[in-house]
Amino acid sequence: MGLYTHEDNSLLRIIIRCVVYFIVLISIAWFLVYGFMGQTIINGQSMSPALNADDVCLVNKLAYDLGNPDRFDIVLFERADTGKQNVKRIIGLPDETVQIINGRIYIDGVEIESEYTDGISLGGIAENVVELRKDEYFVLGDNADSSEDSRFANIGNVKRSSIKGKLWLKIIPLSELKLIN
Repeated sequence: MGLYTHEDNSLLRIIIRCVVYFIVLISIAWFLVYGFMGQTIINGQSMSPALNADDVCLVNKLAYDLGNPDRFDIVLFERADTGKQNVKRIIGLPDETVQIINGRIYIDGVEIESEYTDGISLGGIAENVVELRKDEYFVLGDNADSSEDSRFANIGNVKRSSIKGKLWLKIIPLSELKLIN
């Protein structure tokens, strides 16, 4: 018996079919990741414990073409002062006011309860009421004591046009592969 004795079950056809499927799958994945998504490497510990330094995450670039950022989304944005990209969590939404009093965050005068907003030791410019315009967001790092975010004048409120996408999947380290809330 040779490799060509029965066309449908020949070993050569099965191998070729598997190789073609693999190439098509890799091509589709590459197109999706680089066409509609991107990746970013986390710098520093400002988003710890959710994300740590040198974690690699996929960014959904289409998420906000089809909708608007929501409170507590982790976003990739471009800083107006340096042009570099940063990753932070959205706390304040357009047309809201944000204030930090005694380590607690108030949105429109109402304290928000969240695991992401506990014990902020420095209110920065948010010690006074910060008003967000219709296209602005207030962002904070989860590790607020080690984060340069909207509390500081050099970053301030983040414009909608500066938001590049929503982080959705942590891919490196592989041992911590997970969807990002």
